[in-house]
Amino acid sequence: MENKKGKVYLVGAGPGDPGLITVKGRELLEKAEVVVYDYLANPVLLKFCPQEAEFIYVGKKGGEHTLSQEEINRLLVEKAKEGKVVIRLKGGDPFLFGRGGEEIEELVREGIPFEIVPGITSAIAVPAYAGIPVTHRDYTSTLAIVTGHEAEGKEESKIDFKALAKMGTLVFLMGVKNLPYIVKNLVDSGKAPETPCAIIQWGTTPKQKTVTGTLSDIAFRAKEAGITAPAIVIVGEVVKLRELFNWYERKPLFGKRVLITRTREQASKLRRALEEFGAEVIEIPTIEVKPIENAQTKEVLEKLPQYDWLVFTSENGIKFFFKALLEKDLDLRALGNTRLAVIGPATKEALILRGIKPDLMPEKDYTQEGLAEAFQKVDLSGKKVLIVRAKVARDVLPESLRRLGAQVEILPIYETIKPQGVEKDLSQAFEKGIDLLTFTSSSTVENFFQILKENKMKIPEGTLIASIGPITTRTLKDFGYIPQIEAEEYTIPGLVSAIVKYFEKSSTST
Repeated sequence: MENKKGKVYLVGAGPGDPGLITVKGRELLEKAEVVVYDYLANPVLLKFCPQEAEFIYVGKKGGEHTLSQEEINRLLVEKAKEGKVVIRLKGGDPFLFGRGGEEIEELVREGIPFEIVPGITSAIAVPAYAGIPVTHRDYTSTLAIVTGHEAEGKEESKIDFKALAKMGTLVFLMGVKNLPYIVKNLVDSGKAPETPCAIIQWGTTPKQKTVTGTLSDIAFRAKEAGITAPAIVIVGEVVKLRELFNWYERKPLFGKRVLITRTREQASKLRRALEEFGAEVIEIPTIEVKPIENAQTKEVLEKLPQYDWLVFTSENGIKFFFKALLEKDLDLRALGNTRLAVIGPATKEALILRGIKPDLMPEKDYTQEGLAEAFQKVDLSGKKVLIVRAKVARDVLPESLRRLGAQVEILPIYETIKPQGVEKDLSQAFEKGIDLLTFTSSSTVENFFQILKENKMKIPEGTLIASIGPITTRTLKDFGYIPQIEAEEYTIPGLVSAIVKYFEKSSTST
């Protein structure tokens, strides 16, 4: 049998914002077997890869190299010869000062198949996120992208500073350390000292920091502001447009570190929404959801048409119910004429995705109390109601429906448990500082404070807390904390809206 032949893909990871990777780059990550990634490749991108993929970090930072370039070249060859699909994930674009050419040369010598997937370079994307267009017909039509990673002690520079001094916009990559050297050479070569400049650290990410000035003072301003690598330098009249075009750093949550405590599976919706408003999001799930398999589930599924109402109080309930349905070789037809009720918009959406429109949902109060109130308009006398929910939950809804004359049966189809191994991540997040903690259920609150107690940790002073609604707020109060932010609509969009309003109000009052 012929051995499987491996292949290497050099993929540009983009400048930092994970949303800026190309569609093709993401598609390749989804089928990766080995990912060899750099310091400047956002680790969030690794979530697109299969769980069984092998991840190898070969980052180079400030002269500290995990592997030499030669060792990286050999590693790519070795993994490809094992028959693996290898993704070489490189920050920015592989061929723009990324030493991608050297890696390809090694692959060619060894006869390894390869493909190049270009990436969005920081040379263009980072200035754009700082509100600086690298070209503009009223300012310049020329652009030079230059490496700033050149030792000051060189007898002869490979950079033609006299030619650069005549150009419109200059972008120096990796030039923080050598900024004084770059500035001096430009001025000595005829570039006006009053030429506008900007230096941008961690561009396109929520950690982005921009300092502006002129050639005469940008080195001093950068040092005073504590700018370190990774950062790029822009020189030219286009820098003046930042005052008008700056958009990213004006987002209401820009620079805010927000900690999400939802399950990993459910965190993405909240994460994306917060990041859209500029937040830096840290995911540390304090609950893990597991299905419950027991004899009751089998019995219930076999007699589904006997129920008049099927009630879902969470997305997880829907997920595991329909999973169990399919595992029993059943489909929607098993529901017969059973009517369906949901607790809120997210649960409704989860149901619609499965091809069913719910018959009942609260108008505004997306809690058990709200759903119980909605049922008051329904004749439940003698009706059989099945509530699909978590193993541990409040009994407000079943008790209310029984008072309305219903025969209520509860099917616990999943349980929430405290995940293992999050203590270290939580401790590190606290050390770096958190602006806001978010809680989307009472179980996330209970497990969060259990983790704190077991590990003798405390919420850092000054940290704000946001709650998805009154039930979660009540649980927070039980632990001695009153959230500064509570959603008016008890949904993820409602929570995000409340957070944005809070910080917008705070910024206008300061």
